Amino acid sequence: MRRIVAIVLAVFLIGGVAAAVVTGRDKQDSSTATTTVRGVIGSEKAEFFADPGVVKALAARGYTVRTETSGSWAMEGLDLKGYDFAFPSSRTPAGELAAKYGVRQPLPRPFYSPLVVVAHRSAAEVLAGNGLATLGKTGNGALDMGAYLKAAEDDRTWQQLKGSDRHGELSGTLFISTTDPTSSNSGALYLAAASYVADGGRVADGAGAVARTAPLMRKLISVQGSQQSSTDEAFRDFVSGAGNPLVLVYESQVASLLAQGQDLGDLTVLYPDTTANSDHTVVPLTDEGRALGELLGTDKELRKLAVRHGFRPQGAAVEFAAATDAHTTYLNQKLTGVRQAPVPASKVLHEMARRARE
Repeated sequence: MRRIVAIVLAVFLIGGVAAAVVTGRDKQDSSTATTTVRGVIGSEKAEFFADPGVVKALAARGYTVRTETSGSWAMEGLDLKGYDFAFPSSRTPAGELAAKYGVRQPLPRPFYSPLVVVAHRSAAEVLAGNGLATLGKTGNGALDMGAYLKAAEDDRTWQQLKGSDRHGELSGTLFISTTDPTSSNSGALYLAAASYVADGGRVADGAGAVARTAPLMRKLISVQGSQQSSTDEAFRDFVSGAGNPLVLVYESQVASLLAQGQDLGDLTVLYPDTTANSDHTVVPLTDEGRALGELLGTDKELRKLAVRHGFRPQGAAVEFAAATDAHTTYLNQKLTGVRQAPVPASKVLHEMARRARE
């Protein structure tokens, strides 16, 4: 009888231990469970979301984020059913998407980045020697947009600029390489800033304004020939030594490489004296998408990681300045001398881009 009781007790004890282990596992699994959120993003944010540090930080806050890339303006033509958010590179395409899907305002804008022109030092010095740019420290300077647009309008070539004869790679028509303005945010913002300067500081507000600058905008685009669909591709080509001497990119792309400790060689960052900021804007398509968008802008750790990828957190200039103090040779931390061009309404900018591509 005692032996039977002992066996029964042992069974209960083993069962209790097994139940405790299973319960413990269940608790552990539930504590590490995450909500999967799907989104379509601009390619310039792909490395941010793929960063193991970002993945870990998001998981700690309950999110697993799955992303696909697209040109910001091309997102409007996508079927976003089944996605939790879209994350274009500026407010204008974001506003179009919000209207299309009935998304309530305000839209989360966690960070931004100004557009800049990257050049090798030889090209930057030739521009400066001909009144098209001014150079400050070794790795940065300012591009005079008015002077550059006049040169573009006059079809000036590198060979016509004094000092270019010492640099065999500087030949052909002078132009800035951009992405396709009909599908990519940076290309469209380039036209917004250029048209603003060309029209005497007036933002394009309709067909008449578009018509006034259309010939020059067409010239700025047609001279480039085939255009790439993303700044990521264009910047990679430039860093590898391929492509045009002047390329329009996001400041964040340069700052990200600096944060990684990469040697940029003779790369020079030219800040156009009139440019457009790229306000990376989340378009929430579900409650989970909105929660993620707001988290990206409010969470201290995620803001720190955004800065590591070169982005400027909204309302947190001190954070960006502190993180980039060692890189002021290349970066204009306070954007001194840089004027922001207003961006035309979406319909007007679309028409401007269409006519520029004719």
